[in-house]
Amino acid sequence: MYRAAPRDGIAWITGASSGIGRAVALELVRRGWRVAATARNVEQLDSLKAEAAALGGEVFVRPGDITDRTGMAALIAEIQREDGPVALAMLNAGGFFPNEKGEFIGDNFRHTMALNADGTLNCLEPLLPAMKGRGRGQIAVVSSVAGYAGLPTAASYCMAKSGLIALCESLRMSLARLGITIQIICPGYVRTPLSDRASGPKPFLVEVDDAARRICRGFECGGFEIAFPRRMVWLLKAARLLPYPLFFRLQSLGSRR
Repeated sequence: MYRAAPRDGIAWITGASSGIGRAVALELVRRGWRVAATARNVEQLDSLKAEAAALGGEVFVRPGDITDRTGMAALIAEIQREDGPVALAMLNAGGFFPNEKGEFIGDNFRHTMALNADGTLNCLEPLLPAMKGRGRGQIAVVSSVAGYAGLPTAASYCMAKSGLIALCESLRMSLARLGITIQIICPGYVRTPLSDRASGPKPFLVEVDDAARRICRGFECGGFEIAFPRRMVWLLKAARLLPYPLFFRLQSLGSRR
């Protein structure tokens, strides 16, 4: 199974302006990578570039919107023409639009799918042919432990993230023979600006720099699933095995905390 190394090219990260994406970009710089960083907020990307330079590393600022299919194709071509071949990609950009209890807001589902699911496809579509042409590449898609099971008030998010897990399971099997390693990243609660806006309890909260180290270790190991914290991962996976009456009872108890 192919595992990308800095000598093979550059790392590309979407959603790199803040949170997990930014922290992973800096951790990869510490590990000797040159990083192309994509997000919509150019000011924050410039700040990331300066922080990487202070560490003695290099970040290429490549702003873009992952919901723009044509724009992503052009961006990938630009990155590989000007910065180098993408050996490692972390498709991280996403968002969460919650539905409160008892509500069903269709636009929340559409926005969530457009960003998390369609946005990921818009990145994969131009990236995979380039990696196939070189006969190697490594792509990690950021899902969530919310992709393991339905959670209260998070129907749209769970739908999108579970779809990404299934997508990567399928791609892992079909692309391995072509030298392309597919991984899925399933974090629990990580202290980021996104999680800070969420209400309710955040069990087993992980600091963002710790999350970045775990993710980068996962890149180096090359295993399919990079999931943490383990206690939350196994609790949700075990809950998925329960009969539905017990599953729904457990989830409803958790939502009352």
